[in-house]
Amino acid sequence: MQRSVKIVADSSCDLNEDLKKELGVTLVPLTLEVGSNVFRDDENLDVKSMLKEMAACPTPPRTACPSPSDFIKAYEGEDSVFVVTLSSNLSGTYESAMLAKKMFLEKAGDKFIHVFDSFSASIAETLISIKIFELAKKKCDDLQIVEKVNEYINSMKTLFLLESLDNLIKNGRMSRVKGGIATLLNIKPVMGATDDGHIKLVESVRGYKRAFMRFIEIIGEQGEKLEDKVIGIAHVNCLERAEEFKSELLKRYKFKDIIIVEAAGLSSVYANQGGIIVAF
Repeated sequence: MQRSVKIVADSSCDLNEDLKKELGVTLVPLTLEVGSNVFRDDENLDVKSMLKEMAACPTPPRTACPSPSDFIKAYEGEDSVFVVTLSSNLSGTYESAMLAKKMFLEKAGDKFIHVFDSFSASIAETLISIKIFELAKKKCDDLQIVEKVNEYINSMKTLFLLESLDNLIKNGRMSRVKGGIATLLNIKPVMGATDDGHIKLVESVRGYKRAFMRFIEIIGEQGEKLEDKVIGIAHVNCLERAEEFKSELLKRYKFKDIIIVEAAGLSSVYANQGGIIVAF
């Protein structure tokens, strides 16, 4: 069956092998800079090596969004195109995708392209891509997909638990003094996305085990009708921790489904080694 819908996302959309095959998402990679090394966030990136370099590098990692020409290539073809990007308040990727749409349509004319601002990142983009795929499978038309996906994005929650404060301190999101004290006291922050896609501190908890369990409680406090929802878990090089997290979720809540993916490069830069990101 010829597909009438194409899903495009930036490389913050973390996918496992099953989802890659099922969804057929075209990923447009960001560029990651660690010290003097430049990495392309694609299937050839060795995330574990990059994490080691990040830990050893005294300067903060930097990211660069894809160019409009990168997106224009992804928009080619006959299908309607739905694009999912990082929060516009975290990256210029959304603006780049929108500029690409304008440039493409000036040449191509009549073609449906819609760019969704996820107001989030990582596994949230994954869940949005799954929603687009499911609606297309149900034969919803283009405008119905836009309406239903926007509703879905507005209802989503994204939370993440950090093992390391290193990158927050390096990139100035946390002062060195506060970061040093937090590290000394073994403070683990539970972070989240605001409604407009900024990052906020939800809670600071002393000790990883307590933070881990509190993280699970916060999901129950912030979520509604969990039995109707899919929760996605992205982990930064810590599969056992993600599996343990899934096991604890199953004990407490009746999610419709639980998906685990390994974080690719961009999400690993944000959440760092041992980080867990969830969206539902």
